[in-house]
Amino acid sequence: MSVYLRLATYPGELRIAVTQDDTLLDYALWRPAAPDGVDDIYLGRISAHAPGMGGAFVDLGGGASGFLPDQKGSDTLTEGQTLTVRVVRAAQGGKGVRLKPEKAPATLPAKPGLISRGPTPLDRLAARWSDATLVVDSPAAAACIPVALRARRQQELQPFPEEIAHACAALEEPLVSLPGGMQASITPTPALVAIDMDAPPAKTGWPKQTAQFAANRDALPALMRQIRLRNLSGAILIDPAGLATRKRQALLEPVKAALQDDPLRPRCLGITALGLVEMVRARIHPSLPELLSSPHGQALAVLRHLVTQETEATVLHGGLGLITALEQDPQALADCISQRGKPLSLRLDPALPDFFWTTHA
Repeated sequence: MSVYLRLATYPGELRIAVTQDDTLLDYALWRPAAPDGVDDIYLGRISAHAPGMGGAFVDLGGGASGFLPDQKGSDTLTEGQTLTVRVVRAAQGGKGVRLKPEKAPATLPAKPGLISRGPTPLDRLAARWSDATLVVDSPAAAACIPVALRARRQQELQPFPEEIAHACAALEEPLVSLPGGMQASITPTPALVAIDMDAPPAKTGWPKQTAQFAANRDALPALMRQIRLRNLSGAILIDPAGLATRKRQALLEPVKAALQDDPLRPRCLGITALGLVEMVRARIHPSLPELLSSPHGQALAVLRHLVTQETEATVLHGGLGLITALEQDPQALADCISQRGKPLSLRLDPALPDFFWTTHA
């Protein structure tokens, strides 16, 4: 059974799906104009040493900054000092990038700024799925494949299969269908991700708690896969469906088993006093909900709608937030024009809320 790494082209982004038959194994969004910065290397300058916060703020040049946690010997750091740093966590949840010291390369820029970019989402998935064949849906997507990966590309163009397209679209919804008629509702918050599981009526003839335990246990592998596909991270609390609190300890082993294949090695910390499954998954790249709900993500969703719905609109009227986000990514607008085969101009409409929009022919 072959594994494919599929690229689908949309304005300002490529959607990358790793598939086997009709199963979605992995997923990522690649926005070339807005890389998340993980593994980028910078020459930085310490702008403020903050022992009370456990580290120092570092100026990365070009208006960018990051936070360097205290390291052994960090008491020697002084404001104004330059050093080489690597980004180890993207800006997310209202917090800036997290940094760590990096060995200085042979050649450094004259002032704080970027030295080298980290791997793209395509690079990361291609390394994780080293035997996957690359499949693209357009010449534009083919042009984005780096030289080192071109030998793995299947030559003919091919869009996402229908089942895979549906599975990718479902990742944008907060409600998740699980085996056995179970359903989960995913609610990201600034502090944690809350997941509420709901079960169908218990099977006739089964003791209620036995049926509820079996339903939760059987649904957990699919739920853990959804957590990985959506890259949900940080603190995660799961409320199992209809199971007495004292019975929930028995779910710990199924949860831990379902986490074994996750490359981020999340940890199940136990059952809280309220009966919630508590787990933590490393925050490195932004989650899918955060990417989709960001100003840039909302702006790209509008352009994607205009391409997929094949409207005749040539003028996009939008609120300040939308127009500002699109102006910061001119390539996305150019992609939209190219993919639609017709012009599209932007018009700011102060009467519209930030991300509301209308079109006119």
